[in-house]
Amino acid sequence: MKTTRLGKTGLEVSRICFGCMSFGKQTDERPWVLGLEEARPLYKRAWDAGINFFDTANVYAQGTSEEITGVMLKELAPRQEIVLATKVFGRMRPGPNGQGLSRAAILTEIDNSLRRLGTDYVDLYQIHRFDPFTPVEETMQALNDVVRAGKARYIGASSMWAWQFSKLQHAAEVNGWTKFVSMQNQVSLTYREEEREMLPLCDDQGIAVLPWSPLAGGKLTRPWGTETKRATTDRYNKSMYEKTGDRDVVEAAEAVAKARKTSMAQVAMAWVLQKPVVTSPIIGVSKMSHLEDAIAAVDFELTGDDVKALEAPYKSLHVAGF
Repeated sequence: MKTTRLGKTGLEVSRICFGCMSFGKQTDERPWVLGLEEARPLYKRAWDAGINFFDTANVYAQGTSEEITGVMLKELAPRQEIVLATKVFGRMRPGPNGQGLSRAAILTEIDNSLRRLGTDYVDLYQIHRFDPFTPVEETMQALNDVVRAGKARYIGASSMWAWQFSKLQHAAEVNGWTKFVSMQNQVSLTYREEEREMLPLCDDQGIAVLPWSPLAGGKLTRPWGTETKRATTDRYNKSMYEKTGDRDVVEAAEAVAKARKTSMAQVAMAWVLQKPVVTSPIIGVSKMSHLEDAIAAVDFELTGDDVKALEAPYKSLHVAGF
């Protein structure tokens, strides 16, 4: 497994980030997730392959993804060898102050996440979305205090408009607070709208890019029309990835995969990895084959003609994922 630096920091991370959304307690939103025993061989294989970067969130499976991740990382290696990331923003309890990026929410949720993860710090603490109801200064000062308290070593952000990200960074810069070092946003062959503003901004500022859903929720891993349990039961998949205009892109990935005698997943992941601004795509796995394809993609090189063939069918979309 190759490694790279997390943006302009000195932190070394694997070129693949192991996404932990697939694990935890089954819910109505995600009835397909896996429990601890099913997760164990996947975490172990990831670590044995050289993946040291693990990403979860407080909202995944109502906090139980963090619990499983905490158990597994203790089994794999000493804490200092793991790069652990989690997120804050989504609703964790009913009523006032149960979500968002207020000082109250951030300081409460970092402690809850650390308790579930069974650790006293996370390497990367990320805001899951932009909070339009909280002043950016309040959010950035609270995150700075989390870092100063030793509960997080770096901070990152996730899908939002480029102007919102810039506004947050500016608030931190003028006040001497900790700035974001990473952006976790949606980047794949079927969703390239981040190429307009966010990716150039990250490239210019030395911000690590950690694409989520690089395989479009699995759509880019199988021939068009193939159904899976996740695709047919996941509430978010139904709203995010059912775009009929994707068909030509999926078929292009299938054609390149056949010509190169490899899997569609390797082709789609290799396309994300070949973008110079990308640091570590986040892979979601529920089968060992998903993980093996991602690992293999790190060393799979697309030709210039492959890239042209994969990109040619794309048609611009409405901005999504916020």
